[in-house]
Amino acid sequence: MRLADGDVVLRPFVDEDIPAIVAACQDPEIPRWTSVPSPYTEEDARRYLAGAPNVYSFAVVDRDSGELLGSVGFQLLSHSRATFGYWVAREARGRGVATRALRLLSRWALSEHGLARVQLIVEPENVASIRVAENAGFRREALLRSYIELKGRRRDVYLYALPAADVGSRALS
Repeated sequence: MRLADGDVVLRPFVDEDIPAIVAACQDPEIPRWTSVPSPYTEEDARRYLAGAPNVYSFAVVDRDSGELLGSVGFQLLSHSRATFGYWVAREARGRGVATRALRLLSRWALSEHGLARVQLIVEPENVASIRVAENAGFRREALLRSYIELKGRRRDVYLYALPAADVGSRALS
């Protein structure tokens, strides 16, 4: 599978991506907001590329240079729902990379998997990720108190969702 817009391409990860994944995940902002371990090792990257059942992860790369900009993926929760996650390398932030990647993959997943909705969770303090979700068309539905444990601490999160009905006939546009 390969998806693209004018600036970014989503493609499956390959072993050659491992050094760039390891380098990007040294940035403390990535493990701060995600389940990415810190410090992040080559073995962590290999486990990530090996995948898990019902998880679909894609490299976000620059259309022209092929440079790894980040990662976006989802986990199928049931036959009708999936939850999304993403990270962007420090050097690629502020350019709309995460928004474009999330928009591309969420609409593809809704269409390709016949999902009723896609969703994601984000901590209330993660303002950048909230902006990404909203700019990609997701809407805040709830505050889930003490919803996840991350790095040994219970955390509140907002639940954002994009129902297929909100996308309508523009599912792949």
